Amino acid sequence: MKIDIILAGVGGQGILSIATIVGYAAVKRGMYMKQAEVHGMSQRGGDVQSHFRLSDQEIASDLIPLGKADMIISVEPMESLRYLPWLNPETGWLITNDQPFINIPNYPDTDKLSAELGKLKNKVVINADQIAKDLGSARSANMVILGAASPYLGIPFEEIEAAVRENFARKGEDVVNTNIACLRAGKEFAEKL
Repeated sequence: MKIDIILAGVGGQGILSIATIVGYAAVKRGMYMKQAEVHGMSQRGGDVQSHFRLSDQEIASDLIPLGKADMIISVEPMESLRYLPWLNPETGWLITNDQPFINIPNYPDTDKLSAELGKLKNKVVINADQIAKDLGSARSANMVILGAASPYLGIPFEEIEAAVRENFARKGEDVVNTNIACLRAGKEFAEKL
């Protein structure tokens, strides 16, 4: 099994938490993992992207070739579109939040963004912000996105859930439970498509 993922978003949206959780679950399964440098993470509001590769065999490079990514997981719609050249046009999946984080004066028209997303063959476009807010934590939109991506990761959901519990345990049971609820809600949304 091999899966190549582009993680994309804006600084402060929790892309690194997604990477940590998926990586933890994969390593516990005995998989190999490589992650390229994450750009923009030191600047809140700056773009963040990372190449994230998982395999049951050794991985030679941490960079994903253009057109070969199996998935883009994004917490911001414009950022998801920025990395489309890496997505496999036939079999690749885009999992993205449909709510923009407008951090630049020339942010594209949201209707145009939606139209571009609509052209994609394999996609899960979800209002992760609203789902997370409804479940008690607007900051957990990243867990909704991870839940929506979970059916396509090749890692049993229970193991992803266990990694979420482990990652947030130090923040207390309420935070863990809210993040698990968001994760499950994202999964349920994706499974209905």
